[in-house]
Amino acid sequence: MKHECLGEVNCSVARTWAVIGDRWTMLIIREAFRGTHRFDGFQQRLGVGRNVLSNRLARLTEEGIFERNRYQEAPDRYEYRLTQKGMDLYPVLLTLMRWGDRYKIDEPPVRLYHKDCGELASPELRCSHCGQLVDFHSLSAEYAPDAW
Repeated sequence: MKHECLGEVNCSVARTWAVIGDRWTMLIIREAFRGTHRFDGFQQRLGVGRNVLSNRLARLTEEGIFERNRYQEAPDRYEYRLTQKGMDLYPVLLTLMRWGDRYKIDEPPVRLYHKDCGELASPELRCSHCGQLVDFHSLSAEYAPDAW
């Protein structure tokens, strides 16, 4: 199946991957969470080609993950701000970061602190009903008949 077709199958993971599953997209989103909002800032931080960055920002804007706002005229220049849909990707980014910290790097390059208590934090997945930690072994899935 081609990458473009992933957005058409009845699978939440496949449809999400069709939007964020390339080499640069999650890094662009990571930079937005770090406070980068302008094209030149993304390019400088990531070292990505202008054409690739332009395409990814257009796609993320089209998907409603970023909102594009003009901050200068003649020439027109825009900044990219995360929408609520974009902000909702933060747990995805944290989960990827946590996996990378565990399996791909010796010393984690980022430490997270909980703003309310000031302590070092390690976000975890919990059941929304009882609050217990959840993982593959503690969850079961029920699939729709046409789930991919």
